[in-house]
Amino acid sequence: MSDESPWLVVGLGNPGKEYAGNRHNVGFMVADLLASRVGGKFGRAKRAHTEVAEGRLGFGGPKIVLLKPLTYMNLSGAPVVSLAQFFKVPVENVIAVHDELDVPFGQIRAKRGGGEGGHNGLRSMSKSLASKEYARVRFGVGRPPGRQDPADFVLSDFSGAERKELEFLVDRAADVVEAIVLEGVEWAQNKYHGG
Repeated sequence: MSDESPWLVVGLGNPGKEYAGNRHNVGFMVADLLASRVGGKFGRAKRAHTEVAEGRLGFGGPKIVLLKPLTYMNLSGAPVVSLAQFFKVPVENVIAVHDELDVPFGQIRAKRGGGEGGHNGLRSMSKSLASKEYARVRFGVGRPPGRQDPADFVLSDFSGAERKELEFLVDRAADVVEAIVLEGVEWAQNKYHGG
């Protein structure tokens, strides 16, 4: 990994107010928090169909480009590739932040590479990047109750009880992103996978 290369942090979600509080939009929530941390403001990058914010981690730290695709989830890959090429970001410096059904609510997991677990945003990114070797920050939303369809579950808002913890968990997910950028995926796993 080059110290000179910027990092591209992709918050996965769906555009539009009706999706804002959905489990599927937790990537957007984390991206918004990271933008405020690095002093960036989201603006529209029309040609890439995305919102972009830029900043640095700490004084003179690595450059971070935050991206919220304005395509729908299953088309997220095209804006990711477009900005990765524009900012000359190698695939190992790409981090996807997304909701994860296979991780219980309240847990945040970091990993590099692997499958997409049926997540359309990740599938689109892997296809467009022609690689699965980007980092992921997996925000646990758990499995739907009873026989609820997983697609309906992720496209519904967090429950009242979950919302009480949501701000803390979004904050923790942003910490994990920063840890990956500054110290690497393994270090982030060792620090944050305990709880």
